[in-house]
Amino acid sequence: MTAVRFQVAAFFVALALCTAMSSEALAQKKYDTGASDTEIKIGNIMPYSGPASAYAAIGKTEEAYFNKINAEGGINGRKIKFISYDDAYSPPKTVEQARKLVENDGVLLVFGSLGTSTNSAIRKYMNEKKVAQLFVASGASKWNDPKQYPWTMGWQPSYVSEARIYAKYIMKEKPDGKIGVLYQNDDFGKDYLNGLRDGLGSKASMIVLEEAYDTSEPAIDEHVVKLKAAGADIFISITSPKFAAQGIKKAAEINWHPMHIISNVSASVGGVIEPAGLEISQGILSASYTKDGSDPQWNADDGMKKFYNFLAQYAPKANKLDTGVVFGYAAAQTMVKVLQMCGDDLTRENVMKQAASLKDFEPDTLLPGIKINTAPDNFAPIEQFQMMRFKGKKWELFGDIISSEIGH
Repeated sequence: MTAVRFQVAAFFVALALCTAMSSEALAQKKYDTGASDTEIKIGNIMPYSGPASAYAAIGKTEEAYFNKINAEGGINGRKIKFISYDDAYSPPKTVEQARKLVENDGVLLVFGSLGTSTNSAIRKYMNEKKVAQLFVASGASKWNDPKQYPWTMGWQPSYVSEARIYAKYIMKEKPDGKIGVLYQNDDFGKDYLNGLRDGLGSKASMIVLEEAYDTSEPAIDEHVVKLKAAGADIFISITSPKFAAQGIKKAAEINWHPMHIISNVSASVGGVIEPAGLEISQGILSASYTKDGSDPQWNADDGMKKFYNFLAQYAPKANKLDTGVVFGYAAAQTMVKVLQMCGDDLTRENVMKQAASLKDFEPDTLLPGIKINTAPDNFAPIEQFQMMRFKGKKWELFGDIISSEIGH
């Protein structure tokens, strides 16, 4: 009888321990709106139509990447529900879609929404609602402001630091040049312009003309003609893809052959260079932080092998030459990393905490040596570039990886 009593007692002790452990495990699971045992709702706003529709490839690639994660079992057993809306690159529409995502769809967070003016329109709202506006697809330096806007974080390098790199290059290679700048008349264009002036410093007088265009304009031909007429022999195109391609075409049409620099956001071979024309794009300069899907030098790269396999299986219609595809893959991979780090604490507060705790994370499609690092006082995940020149059918990298000089 003593042995039986002992076994019964041991059983109840074990049962009590299991119950306590299960209760503790259950207690550790924390959810905010948009998360559960089975699902994580992620919102997104993208210009699937309108003047910046070339960027639609980013949203489509992100959706395909999340489909891949779901097919592999999800994140800690939870499937991602990706809800992506079109704002046609119109700030009022962005506001409408953000409210829909937060108040109607009940997303845990908004990820990777594109555009400077569009994200600026919803930043105050997102922070008042305390919903993460995470990995904004815009290089505006304003996203790195954790004190005033603790719920908004960028992802790509800042436009200001990129423009400073171009200024350094110009002062070294063509110190007596005359610069003509074509820029988008919004926060995106003005951020670049400020970075360029800042980088030139006392040499800012090298800029002979600054021409602004609006995205509502059907073409920017007249602006390009004005820049040539001003005597510029350096053409800096701070434009989104549609207008970058137009600028390349028009410069060739009027037989203008300046040193031509285009912003990274428009350096897509498939989205800009090919539509403009490979022959007339030779020698164009830009800077990058991602690998080029058109460059065979990456064929043996482990990260790009994974990228190409992903495309074959989950996005067979995607154009690997489009930098938007490379960008979307890396951004989605970063988002998944953050959610994995969250474990069973899928609260909005913990999502931001983990996003601000990335250490040397290397998405498959970033250039070797470029790593993602964040901290509570640094919401700028990527701060490095490498210069590149278009030659033949692809971009050729040159020089060293250059770190941003933007302070935190």
